[in-house]
Amino acid sequence: MTQPKTTKAKVIVTTAVVCVLVIFGLISWNSLRPEPQATATDSPQDGQVAEQFQRPENWSEYRPANHLTPDQNWMNDPQRPFFLDGVWHFYYLYNADYPDGNGTEWYHVTSTDLVHWKDEGVAIEKYKNGLGDIWTGSAVVDTENTAGFGKNAVVSLVTQQVDGVQRQSLFYSTDGGYSFTSYEGNPVMDNPGVEAWRDPKVVWDKERKHWLMLLAEGNKIGFYTSKDLKSWSYQSGFDAPNLGTVECPDFFQMSVDGDPERTTWVLGISANGESSGRTTGYTYWTGDFDGKTFFPTEAEPQWLDAGSDFYGAVTWDDPNAETPLAHRYALGWMNNWAYAGDLPLSDWSGGSMSTVRQLSLRDVSGKPTLFSEPIDAVNELSGDPVQGEAQNVSKDQSASLGQTTTDSYRVQIDLAQDEDSPTDESQLQIKDTDGSSVTVGYSFKDQTLFLNRDNDKVASTMPEAYRQIRTEHLPSENGSVSLDIVVDTTSVEVFAQDGRTTLSSVTFLSPGKHELNLKSLGGTTDLRSSSVAPMAVAETIEK
Repeated sequence: MTQPKTTKAKVIVTTAVVCVLVIFGLISWNSLRPEPQATATDSPQDGQVAEQFQRPENWSEYRPANHLTPDQNWMNDPQRPFFLDGVWHFYYLYNADYPDGNGTEWYHVTSTDLVHWKDEGVAIEKYKNGLGDIWTGSAVVDTENTAGFGKNAVVSLVTQQVDGVQRQSLFYSTDGGYSFTSYEGNPVMDNPGVEAWRDPKVVWDKERKHWLMLLAEGNKIGFYTSKDLKSWSYQSGFDAPNLGTVECPDFFQMSVDGDPERTTWVLGISANGESSGRTTGYTYWTGDFDGKTFFPTEAEPQWLDAGSDFYGAVTWDDPNAETPLAHRYALGWMNNWAYAGDLPLSDWSGGSMSTVRQLSLRDVSGKPTLFSEPIDAVNELSGDPVQGEAQNVSKDQSASLGQTTTDSYRVQIDLAQDEDSPTDESQLQIKDTDGSSVTVGYSFKDQTLFLNRDNDKVASTMPEAYRQIRTEHLPSENGSVSLDIVVDTTSVEVFAQDGRTTLSSVTFLSPGKHELNLKSLGGTTDLRSSSVAPMAVAETIEK
């Protein structure tokens, strides 16, 4: 089952983490809260690895090259970013006392491009108002001063827990989200006598001109409304059975295929998919909303990412989008409570944030379905790719796609079945110099994408949940499948068929040289194209 946050706090640290992004590129900042500048990311020349593609020598063995982590201590849940005065503000749960003490607070980083980040320090401190530490919630910009703290004040609604009781508190910022004050009337929502009552997600209902809050309440989601962000009225409950203790609700509108005449609501939650052969992750429904109650189109939800490590995910809109509601952004915590405290990390603990993705809602056989792809900045900051030749890979044979020389890289391949001797399965094998490996594969026979890390450097010492192979049904398109794979020192993220299916998992191989081989099983694979590109290091600029 999904581990309750009360247990998280007692075991490893309550919630803490960084949600934030990753990517690469060099960064320069020109002022106290400067705008990041990306320098050119030329490919390594003459066999030498350019400095921007190599992690600093003083980094620990597994510190990611371009996935956000704290400098030290513990991180977990990301908090939905907001955009104010040309800057993105992102917060994640952080425990400065890990491993010797519990309790999380909101750590703050800023960006102008969702790729480069500046460390702003702790924004909401724990244990300051007598109501406990700071858990997951959401921040909004109060453009109309509905709460009375001033126009464009940043208002955060968060869960606090003390003595096992979860309550909702309000914190406000009058300096743009850099520091917060605890509201004197906290808690603004007292616990009604239930165990799980947390993770407020607040959105502005434009049609009805009031605030809407979703709360995770055990195995259901509660809907509440407010005019001033302080007084909340219960409206309805949405049951989410067979998904464990649900967390981190999400609620937004999107247009299907970018058509403003086909707009639908999307309700997302972080949940446990064990009953359907999955692990924990982000699951969602599409449907209608009348201002009080959500009506799903189908009873069974869909899943945004089928990997092992995409939890507590948040999505947010793009205020600069030319077509409103056509796309939004997303990122998740790359870890899993089944083994969160067992990962072999040193400087910091708690995993990392995923690559920031761009979401679109597309019609798939009459069903609105979320597609997920790396944001465009990833393309812009990649080094020059090495292109492979098209070739046929015979039954039970392997073809080399080359050897990597950087700590992080991106692999893109297009595969199909040979017409005369069609393959059953194609496997991209990522091999370490010591024999460890991670396999990304596609079964043409079963129409299934999979990621297998049971032979990586740490799998033999990890809990059984770590060694489970993650799969997802994915129909080929005209007999072919395209894979876009982002590899870092502690993760592999797979985006298939333009993001229709995504698998994101923590993995451990020795950073640096990896052998990339494509193996064909049961027949011949038509390798139509392949490319491997180095990815630059993205360091978080210190405050």
